[in-house]
Amino acid sequence: MLTKRVIPCLDVKGGKVTKGVKFKNNVELGDPVELAVKYSEGGADELVVYDITASAERRPIDIKMVEAVARAIRIPFAVGGGISSVEDMERVILAGAEKVSVNSLAVKNPSIISEGAKAFGRQCIVLGMDPVKSEKCPSGYEITTRGFREFTGMDAVEWAKKAADLGAGEIVVNSVDADGTKAGFNLEITRLIAEAVDIPVVASGGAGKPSHLVEVFQKAAADAAIIAGMIHSGEYTIKEIKAEMAQSGVPTRLRW
Repeated sequence: MLTKRVIPCLDVKGGKVTKGVKFKNNVELGDPVELAVKYSEGGADELVVYDITASAERRPIDIKMVEAVARAIRIPFAVGGGISSVEDMERVILAGAEKVSVNSLAVKNPSIISEGAKAFGRQCIVLGMDPVKSEKCPSGYEITTRGFREFTGMDAVEWAKKAADLGAGEIVVNSVDADGTKAGFNLEITRLIAEAVDIPVVASGGAGKPSHLVEVFQKAAADAAIIAGMIHSGEYTIKEIKAEMAQSGVPTRLRW
């Protein structure tokens, strides 16, 4: 049985890791390289690093930061933010990242998924999606872009299927409504996406305690879970999270 992955998320703004609630009221938490090392050595399976203002500021991702993280850790990591072309993807991968995450760009230009998969292999291409509850869409969830600022009218499940067909190797389902609340993942939309595609699905948004990860793995068929506030705050360590997962029968990689 494949082990379930635990993936800390580093949202970077102005060179510092930051965390907010539903994308608002962000506070600085520290240096991205130092936190990457801490979580890598603490038992993380992978990391994800988002340059959260690159797209809004219409600038490329901070490649020097990506290079510094790559030199410092020995686990895979994905990078998102400021990716606008296959050339940008190449720069990120050459800087040391194993995966590239696209979100709003892919909604505007779905062919970026197939172009990236053709150039680097589908295992390198991650689709990020920000679904919100909506009666407009058959699945009950609508895709938003630009940090929840734009509603697209696209059904989340149909978009996931299309992205998988285009060559996405993984889908991150970020619940905008749950982001930063520590109230638990959105099990419904995570399960709907996981049942609709045959590629790994990563739950994101809302993790507040280890039992939330157990829930999303056992009840929503997620392959991995992204965590942030619950470890940034020091409330839990990755070791404690994985210990509860193992005790609950969730297959996980223990590295201590």
